[in-house]
Amino acid sequence: MSEVLRHIGRNVRIGRGVKIWHFTYIGDNTEIGDETKIGSLVHIDYNVKIGRRCKIEGMAYIPPLTVIEDDVFIGPGVIFTNDPYPMSPKMIGVHVESGAIICAGAVLKAGIRVGSRAVVGMGAVVTKDVPPETVVFGNPARVRYSLVEYLEKKRRWEEG
Repeated sequence: MSEVLRHIGRNVRIGRGVKIWHFTYIGDNTEIGDETKIGSLVHIDYNVKIGRRCKIEGMAYIPPLTVIEDDVFIGPGVIFTNDPYPMSPKMIGVHVESGAIICAGAVLKAGIRVGSRAVVGMGAVVTKDVPPETVVFGNPARVRYSLVEYLEKKRRWEEG
């Protein structure tokens, strides 16, 4: 079987140079910006907005009303939620600002905002807004250090 199996709903706007891998679902009325990459087994539901140059790794779940701005990284197995009181008919999405990094296995509560260039560590359970340029992790996630400290740790590791 050489064909790529995926489902793309109605009224979906896909930008230039977007790459969508195997077994991916994209719901109706979703927008995906230029040069974004979407991994295998990703479920992007209806009424989602994804910016340009994002990278969404495999097995992520992005429910209705989620907004992901430009240059965002979503790691494998990340779960966004949109229903703070299941099964309520009233939903609210997560908003991820430009340049944020959401690491593998993080879970984000409905209605929170992840600030610009913030980093959410792997496995974090995010129940409150994440300030811009901070690093959060844990359960519940809390601020651990600044983006400047994170970038210094990253630099030392890469040179290591």
